[in-house]
Amino acid sequence: MKISTEQKLSILSSIFVASLVAANLLGTKITTILGISVSVAIFAYPITFLITDAIEEVFGKKPVTHLMYGSMIALVLILIITAISIILPPAQRYEYNDAYTTIFSSSLRMIIASIIAFFLSQTHDIWAFNFWKTKTKGKFLWLRNNLSTIVSQFIDTTIFMFIAFYQITPKFDASFIFSLIIPYWIFKVAFAIIDTPLVYGLVWWLKKDKQEQHG
Repeated sequence: MKISTEQKLSILSSIFVASLVAANLLGTKITTILGISVSVAIFAYPITFLITDAIEEVFGKKPVTHLMYGSMIALVLILIITAISIILPPAQRYEYNDAYTTIFSSSLRMIIASIIAFFLSQTHDIWAFNFWKTKTKGKFLWLRNNLSTIVSQFIDTTIFMFIAFYQITPKFDASFIFSLIIPYWIFKVAFAIIDTPLVYGLVWWLKKDKQEQHG
């Protein structure tokens, strides 16, 4: 079955929003990779930068910007629904309200942090990718992808960490937050480098149908 350009964009947009939601709702869990404590969101969030870079490479800034604003609306909606769900009293037979409230109250702060960090980092990523595309005259996709993503991931990680965790306990002061930011950001950089072939694959997949339409 042939997949049209519109269908491909819909698929990627769905994966983008799913990754973003998963990162926000599941990100309160901390795991250890190579001796470093990181949020499980590390597996979902880098996918968003991979998708935006591939779409912007083929279709330009406009559809990526629309995707970003649409995702912002989705996050705000999730924030509102989560807040309402926490406030509503539980039924007598529901035994897990305390655990539910504890987990999703943490998610509430993380979603707020994520909305702000997402908007600023994605805005930079879209701008930076376009900036480097102009500078390189459309060449060196691997360089443009990584330069824009590495800086954007640092912006995202720093803003998110401070809003989500600063002073949740006295231990979480500025120096401790930065001690969390650096290894987490390094992991994101590693993921960005590793997924470079996937960017080329997505760009080829998107261009294939586009070229056939104009061929």
